Amino acid sequence: MSIVDHPRGPRIGPGVAVGITEGVIRTQVHTFYGRVREDPVLGPIFNGAVDDWDEHLAKLCDFWSSVLLVTGRFKGSPMAAHARTPGIETEHFPRWLEIWRDTARSVCRPEAADLFIAKAEMIGESLKLGLAAGRGEIPPLTR
Repeated sequence: MSIVDHPRGPRIGPGVAVGITEGVIRTQVHTFYGRVREDPVLGPIFNGAVDDWDEHLAKLCDFWSSVLLVTGRFKGSPMAAHARTPGIETEHFPRWLEIWRDTARSVCRPEAADLFIAKAEMIGESLKLGLAAGRGEIPPLTR
């Protein structure tokens, strides 16, 4: 179980209640990025930006562990990392989310898939808006 000591007491991540474990996170992340790497639209962007896939996947597992299990393992700035990546455009986010949703629904129990999807939608919207603002653009909200 993912319980993290916190000054106000132990914190239990939202993924625990729906059966998300480190193994589930690893399966989701690795399956998803395997699909992204083969995608004709997203593959060239990600394959061009990532030099060491093993290291990148480990970092992404740490990220999702921190988000869903509140482990605090992730240290980094997703916005800065994506801002440094050439070729990411607003129109790529719906495709990214489509593959994420399909992957979650195929590898996770429904409750876990729903949580993975909800968090990814929030994170995706935040990244999309942040990247657009950094370029001086304001895209329409997708909700």
